Amino acid sequence: MGLTSNKVLMLTIVLAVLLFLGTVWLWPRLARQNWRAVSGRVGLLLTTQLALFASVGLAANQAFGFYASWADLFGQENGQGVVVDHIAGGGNSPVQVVSTARVIGASSALPQVAGQVQRVDIIGRTTHIATPAFVYLPPEYFQPQNSARKFPVSVVLTGYPGTAQALVDKLHYPGTAQQLARQRKMQPMILVMLRPTVAPPRDTECVDVPGGPQTETFFAKDLRDSVMAHYRVDKTPASWGIVGDSTGGYCALKIAMHHPGSYGAAAGLSPYYKAPIDPTTGDLFRGDKNLQNRSDLFWTLRHLTAPETSLLVTSSRVGEHNYKDTLRFIKSVQATNVTRISSIILPSGGHNFNTWRREIPATLQWLSTRLVAH
Repeated sequence: MGLTSNKVLMLTIVLAVLLFLGTVWLWPRLARQNWRAVSGRVGLLLTTQLALFASVGLAANQAFGFYASWADLFGQENGQGVVVDHIAGGGNSPVQVVSTARVIGASSALPQVAGQVQRVDIIGRTTHIATPAFVYLPPEYFQPQNSARKFPVSVVLTGYPGTAQALVDKLHYPGTAQQLARQRKMQPMILVMLRPTVAPPRDTECVDVPGGPQTETFFAKDLRDSVMAHYRVDKTPASWGIVGDSTGGYCALKIAMHHPGSYGAAAGLSPYYKAPIDPTTGDLFRGDKNLQNRSDLFWTLRHLTAPETSLLVTSSRVGEHNYKDTLRFIKSVQATNVTRISSIILPSGGHNFNTWRREIPATLQWLSTRLVAH
């Protein structure tokens, strides 16, 4: 049974309850002052607490999608290599469709009525980075009268560690996009949903790591090329947007600012503005001071040519640690008189899925007004 299985969660909860009841039942028998009784009390307390912590941890992982599997949790995930081998042995397409599913909450299973979510493997031609993703195709994509139509596309990124699945069934990107398009509040749009962790378990912060994963190039070039080779999308930056939360928000802003020829708009939900260095990232820059400076979006605004792109940032007055930095970022962008900046500032809201679900509808509508398909 997988880490995100409801059966695993229920079994853990049942075990915790049974251990608690067992502790209450056996405690009088273990009240004696000898080493066996003391050992029994310690063992029961530790086992019960471990079961309780496991239940809470599994429930939190179910809610926020931190880890997708046991291997992911223990840092043993090696799915990237499997995907590379699969592509090398069986096909030339940079996008391999693994399975299809209906949009959660849709009233119909017909793609031309309710759209479709495809689970895919994507391979980068130049970076040789391979990663799983989910692609939402709107109903219009399957309708005969639109057979020659090209659609705008938005890349959607999770935080770190995050799972792409959470973008589908926790943050509800496909369902929200479908509903907004049906209400004519946004245009039909393709969503390519994945996590920025393309070299798990390492957090590369979307940096082209010297001697390591070329993550920024993957998102700026390879991902676009792969999607264009498989779906009806245009290559012009005006047709491409990128959005993410937390680490994904930082990545979205950075990639659009560094590569305005790839993305015409970017949105960061609760982003930060400088790549951190910690045990999950390792040495990202290998002594390259210029690369380190470019990872700081404030440095980019001060020292590089202002990009002609549109940016959206979000925060909360109470509950978000990035609030002051976000206000400073807005002022820095405004000072360029070139890059366009918008914001969503909530009165309160923490760094969590509930806050981002409140921001996603307005964000998708904002992206829709910035993107066009040719």
